[in-house]
Amino acid sequence: MPEDVLFDSENRQSRAEVASYLRTFADKLDGDGPITLTAGGQSVTIDPPEQPTFEVKAEREGPADAPGELSVEFEIEWDEEQSGESAESSELSIE
Repeated sequence: MPEDVLFDSENRQSRAEVASYLRTFADKLDGDGPITLTAGGQSVTIDPPEQPTFEVKAEREGPADAPGELSVEFEIEWDEEQSGESAESSELSIE
């Protein structure tokens, strides 16, 4: 299925700034309404369902025998027509 990027923002920030953005997003996600993302001249409003699929991925990109780029990705996804069905889950913990 082709991917259509609706919003994209990437910039270097302090750990505290990243944590602040994540807290704000989490607070909005915990509410009932839509969430609007804005950066520069772009904006998108999303409205996640009550039970979206949540994926956490830590990965290292680059050659196997040399230092690479490390990343942690948090992804919340759902079908545009999702009607509350729940997916299988395994417990995630962050320590």
